[in-house]
Amino acid sequence: MTTIEKPHENGKETEGIGRRNAVPFIHVRGTHYDIGFDIGRTFSKLIQEYVEAYRPLNETYMKLYATEEGKKIYEETLQCTKEQFPQYVREIQGTADGANVPFYKLFLMHLDDIVPNVIDQTSGNALPVGCSTIICNQPEQQILGHNEDALTETLNYWYMVSAHVVEDGYREEKFTSLCYAGFLPGYTMSYNHHGLIFTINTLSAATLRSGKTPRYFITRALLGVENYVEAQQTLRNEGYGAAEGFSVNMTFLTQEGDRMFHNAEVGPAKADANQSQLNILTASPGETFFHCNQYLRLKIPEVPGLIVDSSVSRRAAICKYPQPKCGQDVLEILSDQTDNQYRVYQEINPNDFIKTIATGVFDCIERTWSIYTDKPNCNDPVVVIPLQLRNSPDFKCSISTCKIMK
Repeated sequence: MTTIEKPHENGKETEGIGRRNAVPFIHVRGTHYDIGFDIGRTFSKLIQEYVEAYRPLNETYMKLYATEEGKKIYEETLQCTKEQFPQYVREIQGTADGANVPFYKLFLMHLDDIVPNVIDQTSGNALPVGCSTIICNQPEQQILGHNEDALTETLNYWYMVSAHVVEDGYREEKFTSLCYAGFLPGYTMSYNHHGLIFTINTLSAATLRSGKTPRYFITRALLGVENYVEAQQTLRNEGYGAAEGFSVNMTFLTQEGDRMFHNAEVGPAKADANQSQLNILTASPGETFFHCNQYLRLKIPEVPGLIVDSSVSRRAAICKYPQPKCGQDVLEILSDQTDNQYRVYQEINPNDFIKTIATGVFDCIERTWSIYTDKPNCNDPVVVIPLQLRNSPDFKCSISTCKIMK
């Protein structure tokens, strides 16, 4: 079953680039292939256009895929993911079939810089794709705020997926996730019906691993976990380990006791290891934490250049603010544009390399998820999603439960 809420046609203009004033939202139920196919069919135009416009794919990944060594790395990593997560490979196949695009192109996009990095043994490209996440853990204000930053061509090439996955032999999954066109759910900001909410920050380790697990599959698996212990096991990815780096900011709404937020830094498996490098920091009541796109605790060499420079600049801007005490404080920080080169809210010129494509704010007390498509301190959210958990009478978010803001 598929339903979709389409955005309004008259998107408002921001410096010549139209930003949405509503969110494309699809509700799907079925097997892993089924939900992938329905997503692909529904958003086929968006996915086709994005595949054609995605510079890393067309300028780098495709050329290397055509070489013997590139194809070998592709096949090794595909086999690794099939052994662990055949259901998620089928999701991508379903999306490819539904959107009428080649599977190998979508899978190459999920590999990120694994192929060029392993071939050249270099730091790969230094595209400053990243995000800023702020955690405010106060007794009456428990907020997880997140700016989703991406290449400029990604602006408006994303949608929301609310899925109920039922397939024999696999765990039932219910989740809602913001997804880039053609990509698996789970890599931006999401929540599941067990009460896990999380956001992702890309981390660019200098050395990536062939035959290990791409980060998109590990974060997709997070959408099915039931508790904190399972989340840690998923991130360690015992038996394989991550091929790349990333950071997860998370909490479980159903946990007993005090509210605890966690930041997990995940590093690629070491050459002689079969699990991810992992370091987790906990923000207890009364504490604040923020993370951008740079390792703060794991000692892992990183890609030099724009992604690190941007993270250093954004962290410096965030540190100038008093510790946030409420949701509005978080919105003010996420809207900061005081730097002339790298801004917390990435929007300077029409031809910016990257932009903040969306802002999400999870309110753990009100149990809502507000999504903004423009600076959040001076705009209303375009949608407010109730966080409906497994004990809720109706998980599916619909027009009657999602508050669409005008």
